[in-house]
Amino acid sequence: MNNLRRYGEEPYRVAVVHGGPGAPGTVAAIARELAQIRGVLEPLQTKNTVEGQVAELRETLERYAALPVTLIGHSWGAWLAYIVAARFPGLVRKLILVSSGPFEAGYVPQLQANRLTRLDPAERTEFTELLGQLGSAPDPAPLMRRLEALVEKSDNYETIPIPTDAADVAPANGEQHQGVWAEAAQLRRTGALLDMARLITCPVVAIHGDCDPHPALGVKEPLARVVQDFRFCLLEKCGHSPWKERHARDEFYRILHAEI
Repeated sequence: MNNLRRYGEEPYRVAVVHGGPGAPGTVAAIARELAQIRGVLEPLQTKNTVEGQVAELRETLERYAALPVTLIGHSWGAWLAYIVAARFPGLVRKLILVSSGPFEAGYVPQLQANRLTRLDPAERTEFTELLGQLGSAPDPAPLMRRLEALVEKSDNYETIPIPTDAADVAPANGEQHQGVWAEAAQLRRTGALLDMARLITCPVVAIHGDCDPHPALGVKEPLARVVQDFRFCLLEKCGHSPWKERHARDEFYRILHAEI
């Protein structure tokens, strides 16, 4: 898989990083919107470890971007962008975290409860069983596809169709999800993830939906304690994918355009 898409004209001063892990192409709509007036990179992750993805993103930015960049990450991509900004501060002018996962493990039970309350009883049982099977499945791809369908229901508020999504999004990579997420979750459990915030020197903006099952306070409160230049934007009637949300999409893009 080609691990980079380019939009607009050089110089590329903005990069948008997808989540998952293992969900390439899911932020293509954001890249395309922002590229109307600037050059934008959409790096696609191909490595199955946190360190591999950090190195891959660093190399892509050093080779193709006009540094330092505004680095925008969604979901897992927010963590990946955050780690790169902490490790290589000279690469990043501003860090924008969209729908990030919580930075402390104490918020995880709330995330899980939020998701389950939005599913019917049969779906809750299925969701829990699928999560338990994912780590040992010889072929996690079918499980990932079903989990994606359930998460689409649990994580969003009121989405609208985005015509480019089907063509932009590549098949989910279950092996990548398993490998990267196990390491990323350990970074959060040990506190190493939040400790990285002390190394970030650029401004940090977090954008989060008030109906995102990932607790907003799990992003706002930890980072506000540690990051010197931090701002938090809460979107009303918005779930985990703001660019698809009927009530929040315009405000989401207004914020992004203003910040970059």
